[in-house]
Amino acid sequence: MSTAAEYKARILSYVEGQDPVAVQRETPQLLARAIQGVPDNKLRTRPAADKWSVAELLAHFAEAEMGAFWRYRQMIEHDGCSLPSYDQELWSELGDYPSQDPQDSLQLFTLLRRANLGMFGRLTPEQWQRHGIHTERGKMTVRDLATQIAGHDVNHLKQVRAILAK
Repeated sequence: MSTAAEYKARILSYVEGQDPVAVQRETPQLLARAIQGVPDNKLRTRPAADKWSVAELLAHFAEAEMGAFWRYRQMIEHDGCSLPSYDQELWSELGDYPSQDPQDSLQLFTLLRRANLGMFGRLTPEQWQRHGIHTERGKMTVRDLATQIAGHDVNHLKQVRAILAK
């Protein structure tokens, strides 16, 4: 298990020099193409007992976008607010990720992402710099979070592709 600083560095390295909004814009289509025509049983097969299946990763994409949706808006409305972390394993359990329909998860993710992308297009330069204090990662601006979410996308897209390549 990596530390919060190691995780952040790894995630940010995936999008270094790239526009985080452009990366986020591409992710729903890349996911849709990756799973197109893949049998449901393959989407639900875990690569290892302790690793998520593609279906579970899609559910995670959707719920992580819910979390980001809320965090962006909290930072914009309440500059300097606290941003609690969340336990993704607990969210997986509460959301019963293994039972979620992969297409439904992809659709939910896509709709939430579209809403966030639309909001990005309306933000002022000052709003991009509003910030929150993440309990594990410290101060982060709206732009920082958008960059971290883009890196999170790339990280999990790599996992999806690796699982499906087997």
